[in-house]
Amino acid sequence: MMASTKCWIIGQIVIMLCKWAVRTRMNIHVHAALLIVLSLSRPSAGCPSTCTCNSTNSNCTNLDVLISVNSLLNQLPSNLTSLTLSANNITMMEPGSFSNLSSLLQLDLSRNRLLTFHPSTFSQLSSLELLDLSSNFLINLPADLFSDLVSLQELVLRDNRLKVLSPKQFQTLTELQHLDLSYNSLATLPPGLLDGPQALAWLSLAGNKLWTLQRSVLEPLTTLQHLQLEGNHWNCSCSILPFRHWLEWMLYRGGHVDSIQCSLPPVLQGTDLRRVPMEMFRHCSQPPSSDTRHHSACFRTAEGFLVSTDPAADCFRQRHRPISVRRAPITVVVAGVVCGIVCVMMVVAATYGCIYAMLVAHQQQELLDKSLQLQQQPLMEEREAEPGEEETAPQEAPEKAPEWIAFPPEVCV
Repeated sequence: MMASTKCWIIGQIVIMLCKWAVRTRMNIHVHAALLIVLSLSRPSAGCPSTCTCNSTNSNCTNLDVLISVNSLLNQLPSNLTSLTLSANNITMMEPGSFSNLSSLLQLDLSRNRLLTFHPSTFSQLSSLELLDLSSNFLINLPADLFSDLVSLQELVLRDNRLKVLSPKQFQTLTELQHLDLSYNSLATLPPGLLDGPQALAWLSLAGNKLWTLQRSVLEPLTTLQHLQLEGNHWNCSCSILPFRHWLEWMLYRGGHVDSIQCSLPPVLQGTDLRRVPMEMFRHCSQPPSSDTRHHSACFRTAEGFLVSTDPAADCFRQRHRPISVRRAPITVVVAGVVCGIVCVMMVVAATYGCIYAMLVAHQQQELLDKSLQLQQQPLMEEREAEPGEEETAPQEAPEKAPEWIAFPPEVCV
């Protein structure tokens, strides 16, 4: 549509020039005029026919055939500020490919098949603020690849195959605020990697193969507010303790950290590192004793057993040694409350026992007294009856013995 309109306009200009030459009868070389007009119909350096342009932005996404990247870049205007080359199956970039686009602010090379870059690929892009290299096949990066990107604020390296980064990889990126290294194959971060971008506010290390992080790597990030660590294989043993201290400091100053689930040791698998009690790391700061001197790979659990991520470590034959919790404030408070409750219950139980014993003893005494009274009542009655009989005996008319009459012996005979 745009091409047909352009041709129509050029044709109208040619007709007008011819009419003007005939009317004025000027000695004009028509062929020269035609050459001037046709020169206007040449493709300008504004926008390639395979791209979509808008002011200083150019979108060259999903091109069916991309024969030469350099030939495409040479057709772009030098004042271009935004360029999108995503999803074009690009496998390599020539050195100095963007040397004529020094005004670029945003460059998108995502969803291609890039394996690596020449160190001078992004040379002369000192004004670039956003670089998107996500969803490629990048395995390693030259140490000085980003050395000229002194104004870069956002770098996206998500969804690649990066295994190792140079300690000087981001040394010159002093203005960097957003760094995405998620979903790569990084197993560790070298010391000094983040010494350059000290203004970093957002960092993603999710979906890698990290098992621990050195505190010295993260300490320069004093302005970091968001940290993503989910999807790694964290080993929550003594080696991660300095990193945990740094996390507590970051959370204390208002930072945000997502899930940090432990993979090792097995007893802590699935537990968030921030929820592991510090008492489990108490033995890490103590000098090795005789029972753990030859078992440095062992880790003591909350139950007091020594376990290890190394199958060859001789930890399971160790004797159970309970962990001291005397210094834990919460433990002291709970123990005091429990002891107080137990003492009160003991006093109540003792008081109840005494009162119950007194009542039972009193009841038994009453029963005993009653039984004694019942036993003594017949005797009392008998005793009371005996004196009465003695008193009344003289009053009763005793049986009169037959009166004997004395007769002289003679009469008896």
